[in-house]
Amino acid sequence: MKILQAIIRNYLETGEPVGSRTISKYTDLNLSSATIRNEMSDLEEMGYIVQPHTSAGRIPSDKGYRLYVDNMMKEKEEELVEKEKEIMDMKEFLLEKVDRVEEVLQNMAKLLASNTNYATMITTPQNKKNRLKFIQLTQVEKTKMLCVIVMEGNIIKNKLIELKKELDNETILKLNILFNNNLSGLNLEEINLGIIATMANQAGKENELVRRILDEIAIAIASEDQLEIFTSGATNIFKYPELSSKDKARELICALEEKQMLTNLIVDSLGDSRGTGIQVYIGDETPIKSMKDCSVVTATYEIEEGLHGTIGIIGPKRMDYEKVVESLKTVKLQLDKAFKKNEKD
Repeated sequence: MKILQAIIRNYLETGEPVGSRTISKYTDLNLSSATIRNEMSDLEEMGYIVQPHTSAGRIPSDKGYRLYVDNMMKEKEEELVEKEKEIMDMKEFLLEKVDRVEEVLQNMAKLLASNTNYATMITTPQNKKNRLKFIQLTQVEKTKMLCVIVMEGNIIKNKLIELKKELDNETILKLNILFNNNLSGLNLEEINLGIIATMANQAGKENELVRRILDEIAIAIASEDQLEIFTSGATNIFKYPELSSKDKARELICALEEKQMLTNLIVDSLGDSRGTGIQVYIGDETPIKSMKDCSVVTATYEIEEGLHGTIGIIGPKRMDYEKVVESLKTVKLQLDKAFKKNEKD
């Protein structure tokens, strides 16, 4: 394990294959080069390191990186990462003249790219499982009704609904009471067929309109049109020879610019069931084919219960995993502080 860690750390620093003589100087094992060569041969047979070409040293395989990262994450699981100066710099950068969530996230993507020298991405919070706070129905024209949907986190969506006839004020009031009594506090998954049938029955002659409004509410909640992905640092890719070839760089920059390709990564990271909020994808583990030569580290931040977003750092497999994980933990802390401050204001 010590020899494997030494190989990986040396390769992270240099990007060059690592030989036995280098390891004999790099560790405190006091072993001969011959003994280290034998151990390296065993590591190669087990699939933790590979020899890129004859007579060269070894480099870590994806399996080797995975073992290294898993051990590192265990060691840091209980560790609170708070570098006072870095946190204060982030706090000032984030909150200075920032009034909108989108600006905070854009600033964060730029700051992460600058601090890590990797490409970064960050999403606005997703609200598919967010709960409804209330619904307001207002007739704006004789045959048009505005449906205002307010969810936790004060996310607001508006839908304009065509009416077959004009409704009187009493009917609109009854509809507002009906929707709020039955749907307030529920998320989309909880609005089941039983609730829909009950509401349609209670609506009487307006049951068709109630079903149409329910459809519009479902579409508004489930739609991804408010999901934005901010990226930064795409040109940092060219700093790493293993990613800077014309084809690889083009594919990576395309994935970052088109952004739609990042959706699978976002869905996967938000589905993390381990509760850590941080995931590390190495090589083929990433859901994005064009990133098979990269490592991607993602973190899930939370504004409040049920309202999550994703932060991601994309770099070479020999990225500085410890620094990246620490940076993401710091970002999570600052996003939490920033949003809570904005809520109080």
